[in-house]
Amino acid sequence: MSDILTDFPVGLQFWPQARRRSRNLREGYNFSLLENSSDTYHFSVLAGASRMGVAFNEFATSMPEEAFFILEFYTTEPNANDQEPPIPTIHYSPYMPIPEIMDTIAPYWNRLVHDGFVGFGLANNRSSQEMFYSEEKVLTFFTDNHLRLTNQLAKTRIPHCPDLLLHTELGHDHLSLLCLERENLPGCRQDFSDRDLDYAHFCRELVDTLSMYPVEESLSFFFSRKEQRLIEEILSQNPSYEEFAEDDFGALLLDWNDFVQECCSNFEGDLWEYRMGLQLRDILHHVISTCEEPLKSRILEVLKAPDEKFRQILIDNRKRMDNPGTVSSDEHFWYNGVIRNAGHELRRDLMRHDWYKP
Repeated sequence: MSDILTDFPVGLQFWPQARRRSRNLREGYNFSLLENSSDTYHFSVLAGASRMGVAFNEFATSMPEEAFFILEFYTTEPNANDQEPPIPTIHYSPYMPIPEIMDTIAPYWNRLVHDGFVGFGLANNRSSQEMFYSEEKVLTFFTDNHLRLTNQLAKTRIPHCPDLLLHTELGHDHLSLLCLERENLPGCRQDFSDRDLDYAHFCRELVDTLSMYPVEESLSFFFSRKEQRLIEEILSQNPSYEEFAEDDFGALLLDWNDFVQECCSNFEGDLWEYRMGLQLRDILHHVISTCEEPLKSRILEVLKAPDEKFRQILIDNRKRMDNPGTVSSDEHFWYNGVIRNAGHELRRDLMRHDWYKP
């Protein structure tokens, strides 16, 4: 039988009517196949702050040499007049050596673990491994090697509990560290200044140190190693795209979104750079048109938001950027016209190609 949870993160406090049931919370984990997957498992882990740290480090050491850090925190204050509650912003770092990431977050560890407005994790898309410790203080894993992970959790003395009760089923509040009395803060955090305890401040420090960038929630995705190998095979068999076969497919999806964002604001590149951006969508289209369900639908779901944004900024669609008649205008919509916010270099190059008159 697992131990009753005794060192729960201080950033969550139970409502009075939930406190009696909270005494039944015990450390443990459960797992199941990820929806629409035959080889990837989703784990949910409930553990005390100290044991969670051991589990996090165990998983990190089993990952490849590099990964990217995930940080989730609120960048806007709640407003009583808002119809919908605010949602946190997700940030990714570039791929970095894992020891470098762990050394960077070490001084912030207790604040990340205990603050109820913060979530964080590590991921490597190529190896299909991810772990994330949410603002709800549940540790989740995605992996296609569930036997190795169950062994790691056993070494951490976190037992398997198929009927695991999570505190997310009980009424509770999320609290930032600044909302807590000093005597209730963990360890030496009692001596920290208000500035150092402010999640908006220390999370911004991490964002700057690790060169992190915001990622829309719709762009959070997970592909199994089997799916990654399938995508790699599809790209490697096409001479036009084989050079991209060994790239992280998730990075290609994010690159397309970044290109769309740049086009929405003000594209400063020239015609060659613009065509390189459109080629990203060609690569993604080739994968989508070749792979089968359910992978096809999952990729299309990730592309839904950036594709719609790009459609909205295309103008002068009487002309196309590719050879007319080779494909239907809807199938390769990204060539159907030109973006509204073209910078002077792109406009200059288009005028030289008789695209439009100044």
